[in-house]
Amino acid sequence: MSHTLRGGHLTLADDLTLSRMGYGAMQLAGPDVFGPPKDHDQAVAVLREAVDLGITHIDTSDFYGPFVVNEIIKEALHPYPDELRIVTKVGARRSDDGGWSPSLAPADLRVQVRENLDRLGLDALDVVNLRVSVEGSGEESIAEGFGTLAELREEGLIRHLGISAVSPAQLKEAQAIAPVVTVQNLYNLAQREDDQLVAYCADENIAFAPFFPLGGFTPLQSEKLTGVAARLDATPQQVALAWLLQRSPTIVLIPGTSSVAHLRENVAAAGLELPAEEVEELDSIGGR
Repeated sequence: MSHTLRGGHLTLADDLTLSRMGYGAMQLAGPDVFGPPKDHDQAVAVLREAVDLGITHIDTSDFYGPFVVNEIIKEALHPYPDELRIVTKVGARRSDDGGWSPSLAPADLRVQVRENLDRLGLDALDVVNLRVSVEGSGEESIAEGFGTLAELREEGLIRHLGISAVSPAQLKEAQAIAPVVTVQNLYNLAQREDDQLVAYCADENIAFAPFFPLGGFTPLQSEKLTGVAARLDATPQQVALAWLLQRSPTIVLIPGTSSVAHLRENVAAAGLELPAEEVEELDSIGGR
């Protein structure tokens, strides 16, 4: 590994330490996360650069592509560096036209886990997140699906468990079944509905991985972010990522890109220290 990555690391278990600045591999697939990438060699180069930059946390899923992204990860990085941890997710299938369909039946979750193992070339998956239906109310029980993953953990096919697109109640339901090490939910400067869940995860030493770090801004909010970025000689994306890192000690970032230059720009955000007055202004974007 050629660099010491800014932003630090988060240890969640004896065998699970993640760089807080990770890499989300979703954008390595084609348009709409469907089909092969436009530039296969570039996709391989991005993954290798991520590892060279010191990233030890790659987020993926076999339904990206589908299958394509995990195959590229294996091609680019296998045999994997000792410190690299790959976090994947199950709970959906892709239709022939690229749609996303929840697939949470226990029998298919078992198949999905084995598909991830096969395509990544692993004997056990470091972390598997159960992707709960994003259209849900947050009140549905996730015990059956999460219990299936807990069984696979007992069987040695999964080392650690997480959940994605969940409510606080669903997280507590999962914790009653087996330890939870990661939560992936929508959260960013503008969309702060999960503030209390972020705090709960910090108290429980659970990694909280926000998705869509720049989603859902109004023009006025964007203007405020752009102004802070200009004063700090940074991009709005870098400021938004740096704010997330400073927001909670257990937030981990998984920004995605299919460009080496953009990857380096994202990684640079981990070294951006936001002054208190800028944090205060950024906090106001979310109405705090």
